[in-house]
Amino acid sequence: MAYPDELLSEQEHVVVHSHPHFKMLIFPTLAFLVTLGAGIWLAILAKDAGSPWNTVGLIAIAVVALVLIVWLFLAPLVRWRTTHFIVTTDRLIAREGVLKRTGIDIPMGRINSVQFEHGLLDRVFGCGTLIIESASDEPLRFEDIPHVEKVHTVIYREVNDNPYDDYRPGAQQTTPLPPQGGGHPPRGERGR
Repeated sequence: MAYPDELLSEQEHVVVHSHPHFKMLIFPTLAFLVTLGAGIWLAILAKDAGSPWNTVGLIAIAVVALVLIVWLFLAPLVRWRTTHFIVTTDRLIAREGVLKRTGIDIPMGRINSVQFEHGLLDRVFGCGTLIIESASDEPLRFEDIPHVEKVHTVIYREVNDNPYDDYRPGAQQTTPLPPQGGGHPPRGERGR
């Protein structure tokens, strides 16, 4: 699902839009499978009980299994789906939540430094933590960002805002360098 264009300012374009890495769904998926397996096994055992306890047992197992599936699987799935990390030509946007929606926008001009870190497990999955240092007191940490090194480079290039350093694989750099005294075009006027 793309970020809605009506929420972007004029001349602003989405550069990166992602959800957290799917690794945050591994344990909820395992919990779903274990709950389903245990529920089926207990339902088979409950059928052997005498009447009316077999019906009561099946209802209790179904209710407990449904609660566990909603709590351990569906809630994390919805949380994953409604968490967005967006980099545009003008700002960095983070949004999350369904009932209680939270978000933060950081203008590119306010970002002081961009760092990333990823441990062995993150490297295996191809994700990591992005650390953005801006005018706020504490650096902001965005965890489970897919392709964190590429996102780090994209943000650095947008913060740097130099249209002449954009690397395009396979393309020849044919744009002449700007004159010594001149700057570069304002953000939003450079071609993408």
